[in-house]
Amino acid sequence: MRLGILGGTFDPIHIGHLMMAEEARVCLKLDRILCMPTGQPWMRQGTNVSPAEHRAEMVRRATRSNPDIELSLMEVERPGDTYTIDTLRAIHEQSPEAELYFILGLDSLTQFHRWKEPNELLKLCTVAVQARPGYPEYALAEAEAGVPGLREALVWLAAPTVGVSSTEIRKRVALSQSIRYMVLPEVEEYIHKEGLYGGSAE
Repeated sequence: MRLGILGGTFDPIHIGHLMMAEEARVCLKLDRILCMPTGQPWMRQGTNVSPAEHRAEMVRRATRSNPDIELSLMEVERPGDTYTIDTLRAIHEQSPEAELYFILGLDSLTQFHRWKEPNELLKLCTVAVQARPGYPEYALAEAEAGVPGLREALVWLAAPTVGVSSTEIRKRVALSQSIRYMVLPEVEEYIHKEGLYGGSAE
């Protein structure tokens, strides 16, 4: 089995995440993709992150119409700080024959050298990277300096890039601006229903 893992805070999940997942599925011939909200993201300590149950529900709503993408609560249910290496080891123990592909954007890759055991992580999976607007290819240099051989270990995805970010969506909701087409209708409905990001609950 060729298994993709798309992790992230997903606060909220938006069309850019979904386009990246679909491009990875097609280009890498993945049998299934686990869409995995982080539990307690250690690199986001000191920042406001929505409760895991909200982020997980938005992922559930965004992916339930696609049988090839499955919500995974592995990181949400694991206590303590979330580290990708621990997740990959757990998946490898559960499915030792699976070929693992970890999917992420270039903005996340630029911090790869700060991750827990990055060299060991590269032994467990292939890292598939989607370029992101505002992050030119040379932004990889610092991460590569901290993890020798990183560039050669990557697979690049050629999905169309969209200038949508979770940060921008949260700001727009707080300002009562439209987020239509930036997230799926099911996610937009949930954000407004629950009053997330400073918006008024319906």
